[in-house]
Amino acid sequence: MARKNKTVDLDLEQDIAPGLVAKTKKRLVVASGRSHPELAKQVADSLGTELVPTEYRTFASGEILTRFEVSIRGCDLFLIQSFGPPVNEWLMETLIMLDAAKRASAKRITVVAPYFPYSRQDKKGRGREPISARLVADLFKTAGADRVMSVDLHAAQIQGFFDGPVDHLFAKPVLLEYFTHNLSADDRAKLTVVSPDTGRVRVADTWSDSLGAPLAIIHKRRDPNVANQVTVNEIVGKVDGRVCLLVDDMIDTGGTIVKAAEALKASGAERVIVAATHAIFSHPAAERLRSEAIDQVVVTDTIPVPLEKRFPTLTILPIAPLLARAIHEVFEDGSVTRMFDGAA
Repeated sequence: MARKNKTVDLDLEQDIAPGLVAKTKKRLVVASGRSHPELAKQVADSLGTELVPTEYRTFASGEILTRFEVSIRGCDLFLIQSFGPPVNEWLMETLIMLDAAKRASAKRITVVAPYFPYSRQDKKGRGREPISARLVADLFKTAGADRVMSVDLHAAQIQGFFDGPVDHLFAKPVLLEYFTHNLSADDRAKLTVVSPDTGRVRVADTWSDSLGAPLAIIHKRRDPNVANQVTVNEIVGKVDGRVCLLVDDMIDTGGTIVKAAEALKASGAERVIVAATHAIFSHPAAERLRSEAIDQVVVTDTIPVPLEKRFPTLTILPIAPLLARAIHEVFEDGSVTRMFDGAA
């Protein structure tokens, strides 16, 4: 039986063809993988909605099955999945959820990956190496993703690995607000922003401008044949008697940050505060970050930090409000760029 839809008037003068008009409205839905359900719920709460009821199964063989328990046909779906350990399991789950959403006729699918997997493998450091970040981008697209949203990509060039739109968000406003309200006037007067390596200089420079503080740079060398081994060579800039704010995009095993903090304290730094977006905290990061050379560590919750990896000097800031605002802008065809003063 035909639906009772309004018939479009045939207006030959305006060359309008006869047809039907359906009162369809855009519908924003938020789904989550199992990697960081707390973050996904916080994002949904900030948007004033609930997560899509989803069934998850992991069979005895290790195979994963996911199924959306309600219809998502024609919806604008935002799939939230962070990629802390075990990263490969969460990556596979994301691909399976994308395939399920595509086959369930979602109109548009956006992968919200606060921490993008394999982002450090964005180029060939030596011959015969993969560019795994590009591979992940291709996997997302093939599985059905129309758009990707992420926070503080390890290298901005990763955006070029996607044929479709990428929303590159920055955690700096979240971290900056914390330090603006929690650094004393005396600390602000003695503050120096420090880049832990030459690759972070551009980011540290923007922090320097925002805080009105001088910039220092740590030159380091990393053994290309040994993972997570760093040697600090020298510090460029004045740090003696200063409150040093080390800024980085991620902390994995903590080797780089701890050696940098020790070098700063050895050069006369009064205090060392670490600010990072992604708290990967692979073993033995939690033990290393308890070092006397580090006075405070401030991170966001783009990756879940279990209780056993937390320590007294650690502060975790919520990233959900930032993600929710970006999702709202994308859904409403607004501007994500204006959230970051034109930098995104």
